[in-house]
Amino acid sequence: MFSIAHILGGSSLSQSPDDRLRALYHPRLKSMIRAACVALTCASVIPAQLIAENAPQNLELPLAIQYTLTHNPQLLSYGPRLKGLEARAITARQAPPLSLGLSVENFAGSGELKKFDAAEMTLSLSSVIELGDKRHLRSASISAEAEKASVLQELEALNLLGDLTQTFINTRGLEERLLLANDAIVLAKSTLKIVKRRADAGASPEAEVWRAKAGLHQATLAYVDLAGQLENQKLSLAAFWGARSFDFESISGALYEFAEADSFESLYQRARTKPLIQAYASERRIRELDLKAAEAAGKNDIQWQLGLRHLQEVDDNALVASFSLPLFAGSRNRGAIGLSLAALDEVQYQKQSALLSLHTRLRNAYRQREISIRAVHKIRSDLLPALEKARTETRKAYEHGLYTYVDWSAAQRELQAGKHLLIDAALSAHLSQAKIEQLSGESLVQVQVEPQTQTPSKTTAN
Repeated sequence: MFSIAHILGGSSLSQSPDDRLRALYHPRLKSMIRAACVALTCASVIPAQLIAENAPQNLELPLAIQYTLTHNPQLLSYGPRLKGLEARAITARQAPPLSLGLSVENFAGSGELKKFDAAEMTLSLSSVIELGDKRHLRSASISAEAEKASVLQELEALNLLGDLTQTFINTRGLEERLLLANDAIVLAKSTLKIVKRRADAGASPEAEVWRAKAGLHQATLAYVDLAGQLENQKLSLAAFWGARSFDFESISGALYEFAEADSFESLYQRARTKPLIQAYASERRIRELDLKAAEAAGKNDIQWQLGLRHLQEVDDNALVASFSLPLFAGSRNRGAIGLSLAALDEVQYQKQSALLSLHTRLRNAYRQREISIRAVHKIRSDLLPALEKARTETRKAYEHGLYTYVDWSAAQRELQAGKHLLIDAALSAHLSQAKIEQLSGESLVQVQVEPQTQTPSKTTAN
């Protein structure tokens, strides 16, 4: 049975980037990806290219997920991004800077002002008084961006692990097909012996021997082709954790076992709160803050200056103060407010469209899973037993001269096709489940995983 129980959680800007990375993963998977969380927060200590020894012979999906979370560059890139937002937040929280100025007037002129005798020197300190709570809005905007980045990281993980799971399932399917191809070779050899025995006894023409030999060659070629496909699929699987080769020998997973799923409506209602929709909630918060910032921009800041002026002519000092406030700022800011309102409305419609798309795609995947599971049960209970019986009876009839080699060969091909049909239906069910989990962030099956200590193979991406 295959499942990606990777429901992810949010984070806040008040946490450090490392804390947010550690908090991104649901407690149900903490035992499985404890090593992955450490690697995500200490990527410089465990580079993506470093792969350890003692790779397992039979690779399980939870371990493949751990490898991917530990070493995949797409996920690791969010660590620096969140740290960058933390640095931006430090800047956003700062008050407007103070400026120190020095001005000299009434010097180097003509007549009595030719020298510095009547010069006036002013040493001043100036800054800006921000109105409209602009500093808080800047900080809140960075916080909203950090929240969105966390949600995007969750979506990235959902998509990546969904692709990983589908590749894992397809690899397991190729292994099953390779077993069938090997059985076909064994059957072709047995068939050739029977045909040769009948031909030697004069009960069958020599042409049937050559047909049987051709059948054996075809079965061998099919096996070689599937073995090459399986090799490529394993390479694609290893690429998820940055390796260019693999050390595992096989894929572990029960292809014909399926767990009971929750109802579609219950799944959809839970999926509405997951990262795909949370992304629009985060975007809406950003747009709302943009609107508040546009409205605050209509409240112009007060510029102030306070200084000490020295009058050279009378050798005395005096204080100087000034304030300035731009006029008609509100009318000049209507365009920015209108733009922010339009962007806010656009996000709402995008969310509605995303919910509709989510419902449709989840429903289609959910129904396809049910159809495929029913097909697996029907093929195993009815179709394959009938084809097995037909092949057995056809062989007996052929050995007694009642059927031709063509009839027997057709019965064998029909049984092989039925077994491939069973694999197709099982793969369709598991791939549909993986698609549901990728879309919704909800696992149909609770995964219980023991803490993992294994690490990927030693092959590097040199």
